[in-house]
Amino acid sequence: MEAFAVAKDIGYPARKVRQLADLVRGKSVEDALDILKFTNRAAAPYMSKTIKSAMHNIVNKKGGSLETENLFIKAVLVDEGRTLYRIRPRAQGRAFRIRKRSSHIKVVVSLLEGTDA
Repeated sequence: MEAFAVAKDIGYPARKVRQLADLVRGKSVEDALDILKFTNRAAAPYMSKTIKSAMHNIVNKKGGSLETENLFIKAVLVDEGRTLYRIRPRAQGRAFRIRKRSSHIKVVVSLLEGTDA
């Protein structure tokens, strides 16, 4: 059994959020949340919030309480979100484009094999 959660339009570039995804992919939910708690990246709270949401989704899907040590992160997908374009004035009347990138996070949480809880 598995469940997922999606966070859209996180205000950090997908390239930076993918570094966090590589840290937690394949780990248990408790280990992943501990790693993200002590990771000094701006997108870490958003990643942990999405993992908690996926964990609660599988608890609701199961219909009752569920031991969190039986849950692991099956997949973490980070895609590019929309890009906001801004203009930066430059010398001699020119204008340079500033791209403010965002990302979408999808976390899939699953039960360990052989656990009925």
